[in-house]
Amino acid sequence: MAKGGTKKLAAKAQRDAANRLLADNRFARHQYEILETVECGIELLGTEVKSIRAGQVNLRDGFCLVRNGELQLHNVHISPHSHAGRFFNHDPLRVRRLLAHRREIDKLRGGIQQKGLALVPLNIHLKGSWLKVTIGLGKGRKLHDKRQEERRKQDVKDTRAAMARF
Repeated sequence: MAKGGTKKLAAKAQRDAANRLLADNRFARHQYEILETVECGIELLGTEVKSIRAGQVNLRDGFCLVRNGELQLHNVHISPHSHAGRFFNHDPLRVRRLLAHRREIDKLRGGIQQKGLALVPLNIHLKGSWLKVTIGLGKGRKLHDKRQEERRKQDVKDTRAAMARF
């Protein structure tokens, strides 16, 4: 029994390593109320993949646009790879193409044509050996909405703490 249990734990650890979070955009969840999410592939160069796996990516200022029927990721900074020469490295802020199905792109295009909605990258994660980007269709929050959300989260936190004490 113990032998089979260790195999299950090893398989679970391998799955978790294959599906790990590499970068998260917590600021986007604060600035926007996320209405819908879509997981996309991303077209990258080899040095970009190495930098992302090393955690050298910043999603904070990133946004997505639909141009010429393609989904594009703008303003996401992926640091140049430290062990590549200057000639073989990539531009840190280049526009990257996101890979999604036509129906998903059309649905997102209809969403961002509404006033106040934007496409923002939420995280970059591994799915098996593939790098995936989760983008979200979000509605911008006003200052009072942000305060209300913080108050709600604090209330939930206080309630859980009180329940744990008793």
